[in-house]
Amino acid sequence: MVRLFLVILKLLLILISAGWISLWLLKPTEVWTRKWKGAEDKATATVFGYNGLDFAVYTFPIIALAIIGFIYLELKPKEPKMRPGRSSITALSSPLIINRYLGILSGIEILASSLFIIFLAWTFYARISNDFRKMTPVKSFKLTPWQYKMYRMATRCGLLAEACLALLLLPILRGMSIFRLLGIQFEASVSYHICLGTAMIFFATLHGTGTLFIWGIKHRIQDEMWKWQKTGRIYLAGEIALITGLVIWITALPQIRRKWFQTFYYTHHLYIVFLVFFLFHGGDRHFYMVFPGVFLFALDKLLRIIQSRPETCILSARVFPSKAIELTLPNDPRLKYTPTSVIFLKVPSISKFQWHPFSITSSSSVNEQALSIIIKCEGQWTSSLYNQIHAEKDSESDLRKCIPIAIEGPYGPTSLHFLRYDHLLLVAGGIGLTPFLSILQEIGSKLNNGRNRYPAQIQFIYTVKNSQEICLLDPILPQLLDIEQFHIKLKVFVTRENQPSTSLREVLRDLPDMQIINFSTTCSSYATHGPQNLPWMAAIAMFSSVIFLLLLSFFNHFIVPPSKKPSRPKNSTSMIDLLLICSFFVAVVFSALVVVIIRWKRLRQEFPLFSDKQSQSMKQSSHEVNRALDEHEIHFGGRPNFQDIFSNFKNECGGSEIGVLVCGPETMKKNVASACKLNSQVPGMNSRKTNFCFHSLNFTL
Repeated sequence: MVRLFLVILKLLLILISAGWISLWLLKPTEVWTRKWKGAEDKATATVFGYNGLDFAVYTFPIIALAIIGFIYLELKPKEPKMRPGRSSITALSSPLIINRYLGILSGIEILASSLFIIFLAWTFYARISNDFRKMTPVKSFKLTPWQYKMYRMATRCGLLAEACLALLLLPILRGMSIFRLLGIQFEASVSYHICLGTAMIFFATLHGTGTLFIWGIKHRIQDEMWKWQKTGRIYLAGEIALITGLVIWITALPQIRRKWFQTFYYTHHLYIVFLVFFLFHGGDRHFYMVFPGVFLFALDKLLRIIQSRPETCILSARVFPSKAIELTLPNDPRLKYTPTSVIFLKVPSISKFQWHPFSITSSSSVNEQALSIIIKCEGQWTSSLYNQIHAEKDSESDLRKCIPIAIEGPYGPTSLHFLRYDHLLLVAGGIGLTPFLSILQEIGSKLNNGRNRYPAQIQFIYTVKNSQEICLLDPILPQLLDIEQFHIKLKVFVTRENQPSTSLREVLRDLPDMQIINFSTTCSSYATHGPQNLPWMAAIAMFSSVIFLLLLSFFNHFIVPPSKKPSRPKNSTSMIDLLLICSFFVAVVFSALVVVIIRWKRLRQEFPLFSDKQSQSMKQSSHEVNRALDEHEIHFGGRPNFQDIFSNFKNECGGSEIGVLVCGPETMKKNVASACKLNSQVPGMNSRKTNFCFHSLNFTL
């Protein structure tokens, strides 16, 4: 029964997606424009007005995808039932282009990008060809043919920016993300957000500069650029939106974001100004096209704020000699998260506004009471946290102070996708080790519980700059020590040190001891509860959209004077735009209040989930090393030769499906992707072909 229901939901998702895509393809055509005007005329006389029609056709399909998708993900099996063979989808997900500037692109990404570029070209061509055919003169402008054509081309570039804006916010949704339906996680989809934002700013700049150029030729800049007319395009609003967008884009460039993160963080919140003035410039009809992303993003943002309340606290910290710290945080035993999950952390004593993402290094299958993250001291925020922890380490007091923190997440994959492979090849560089710690602990827990669904062989390649960083392997020492049961082979490469023949056991033995610091928990007795479950999110999305539509209809019928309602809705007015903002704000806030009431009721019923005694009994680091570590390899003074590693591992595994997971610097990822691509192209002689399936993990955004 559940399987049949899943099939029905999947068909609905496909049909709604196809319908929404078809809508965008038909919108630039003359036939659609003519039919749509007639439909809006008829809808104006109804209870919901033309606003209801625009919302139902342009906005609600994406919200419906989110609602149905959340239910589908909730019912979908969390673990793969079988290990699939080579398929067209698997082939398309493998690296196809590995370039210095473009990065690593799979066949699916190239196909999706190509289709989107074709769609933009089609939209531009359909609009421009119709404009050139009609050659309708612009009001109060006397333009020559070339000036008219340039003016219309600049105008139509605005529609391309609108298409990019419609998708811009969807990749950065966390709890309300619909990208999880495609198996794309938040940290991986941020790159799509960056590409869409760059394309949007490019087209918006062409739109603005082209229009200003024509105004300049006709000596109309002073007359036109300051206009805030009652109906139609508000040029001043468009100029403010463009300037705001440029500020956001410039401060988000990697050179600025890495050096002045706070500047990037705070200017990025100007998106509110950008969206409001875009609405005033384009009008409500154009805004309904981009409204799905705005709607879901606002819900997602408010739910995340609610989820991070009340604050919790740090239970303990382990200080590594490599200037890294492992934080142990309280966890609700009922909260289950998948390996490679990410949480967002805020420490109010450092900054009341900054959130930073970190990979969870623990497994809820191993420890239900607590979760762990490892933080490397690399920037201003992490240095402040490290110094605060280090100061407590030097304190002579037996019980350190309480450090309150706020947590969002965990956000992670909906299934244990790595279990579907016959063999695993894990490649990590530096702090990129963190996602693999949770994977290996999860596999270890399944082995201890007698579960036989795990990879038959695992090879782990770990590259570090100096030997002190090897101490980060401490959480998975049990797996490394029991090599016969876990079938794991570790190869460590220390790139900036040269030592004589030394074993991994000797290196670990000579490392300085790690110190555990236990903190007070008097400031909070709440554990990490995690985000709302998926059915609740589906209900919230549906409830909010219904409230919005009812409010918008009420305002349009009882607030807007009849004299200001256009007989046929040709142009938007500032009044209608303001009512849209008010309806949206009230609907989202009202939904958030409902969630707050439900969440606080739940917290009251589940009063303290941990105590000081629990925090003091957290695991202590066992610096236990034995001769089993001699089975693993350590190499000094050079980087790994991935081509040789892949060839040897392929020969060991024979014809099988090998999952390649890599997390580390971009250069390493490209080298691994190249080796993966080369070794998947040439099958071995007289043997079944070995398939390397490439997956890139991120530890930073």
